[in-house]
Amino acid sequence: MVATVVQLTESKKQIQHTHRVFDDQKKAFRNNPMPSLTERQENLKRLKRVLMTNQDKLLEAIDRDFSCRSKDESLIAEVMPSIQGINYALKNLESWMKPSKRHVSVLFQPASNRVHYQPKGVVGVIVPWNYPLYLAVGPLVASLAAGNRTMIKMSEFTPHTSALFREIIESAFPEDLVSVINGEADVAADFSSRPFDHLLFTGSTSVGKLVMRAAAENLTPVTLELGGKSPAVVSPDVPMEDAAQRIAFGKALNAGQTCVAPDYVLCPADRVQAFVDEYRNQFAKMYPSLRDNDDYTAIINERQYDRLQGYLEDARNKGAELIEINPAQENLKDGTRKMPITLALNTTPDMKIMQDEIFGPILPVVSYGKLDEAIHYINDRPRPLALYFFGYDKSMQTHVVENTHSGGMCINDALMHVAQDDLPFGGVGDSGMGHYHGKEGFLTFSHHRAIFSKQKFNSGKFVYAPHGTRAHKMVYKLFIR
Repeated sequence: MVATVVQLTESKKQIQHTHRVFDDQKKAFRNNPMPSLTERQENLKRLKRVLMTNQDKLLEAIDRDFSCRSKDESLIAEVMPSIQGINYALKNLESWMKPSKRHVSVLFQPASNRVHYQPKGVVGVIVPWNYPLYLAVGPLVASLAAGNRTMIKMSEFTPHTSALFREIIESAFPEDLVSVINGEADVAADFSSRPFDHLLFTGSTSVGKLVMRAAAENLTPVTLELGGKSPAVVSPDVPMEDAAQRIAFGKALNAGQTCVAPDYVLCPADRVQAFVDEYRNQFAKMYPSLRDNDDYTAIINERQYDRLQGYLEDARNKGAELIEINPAQENLKDGTRKMPITLALNTTPDMKIMQDEIFGPILPVVSYGKLDEAIHYINDRPRPLALYFFGYDKSMQTHVVENTHSGGMCINDALMHVAQDDLPFGGVGDSGMGHYHGKEGFLTFSHHRAIFSKQKFNSGKFVYAPHGTRAHKMVYKLFIR
């Protein structure tokens, strides 16, 4: 009872703090609605410096939140893309900020058309727990590049990282430019109800709907980076070693707690056993042991661990063949929160692992006959955030690209499209809406202001009333044909 009262009091303080910071950022933006190139570059450099200075502390905090998170994985998947994203923005920001010249029809000459890219104002970012650093920094880079003020709501499930990130941001930026908000779910709900000028949410589809509903009350534009069941398609003729190795990497990174992790594999029926054997072989090379292996990440908390164990029990009870890949045959059920990769064969549509995004180290393998059957299987389901095709036949690659939809796609790789600085990242349909990263991030957080400009000579007077004159008829004859 006492703990509940304390939590409610703390949440109330956090909500009041959120409202005050929001008002302060709104006022600050009105006082400087178009930051210069130099200001934006300095903000990005400041962010880079503080991340580099606190790199080791951040790696340690993430490791503590997961109870075991490979620091190399955090370097590869969080620190490195964050720094590279800043570097790419610094290199290209000047060209992104230049107004875009547009065509003017002869009908409206002499005049000019251009598009100016203005900051939207105050941007809200809601960060999930699985990549707490990168999924905070990535949107922040885009927002700062576009000249905005930014408020970031960190996840309550990564308390060490969230507290440290708030501390280092406060050391680098004034609160009316960048602010980090921590707190429980009620704080997040209030955060999403603020009348931001743009709101970016990364998380589950179900929560994304709630965020979008709250944003709709303020007509706040949203970018939703959701998840979904991202398929990996093994072609009939790809060398199985190549496919299994790359899928194993994509699924094992962060123990599958990745929004673009391969969620299930579509494999030719006559190659399923070969895939299982090669996957087991490739996974064992990467992770010869799991229990005390710092390279293999634990599940974030008991709630997520229990959810995943429930998926396995449900699949087992409904007839799935579960193949646990535990190379050293270690006991992992005594509080480590580490889970071995489990392949699931002979699945059925009523199993939870075939309905929900798995977000963990469980990988269903679904057999198909001809490639078009795999394509139909994908298209019969909600559009995924990512799609992976493994096969070197160019005609097959083209066929899959042209006959499927997904937020992004890799051919003969997994996950790596997310790390490409010059590619947009985003979902489609149930996997989200909108894009960011690179130039698309700058554009997402910018208002594209159309400006039509003319000087003293007014060609428009030739269509003013009274109508029916010779000039009108000449204009109609010239331009309606």
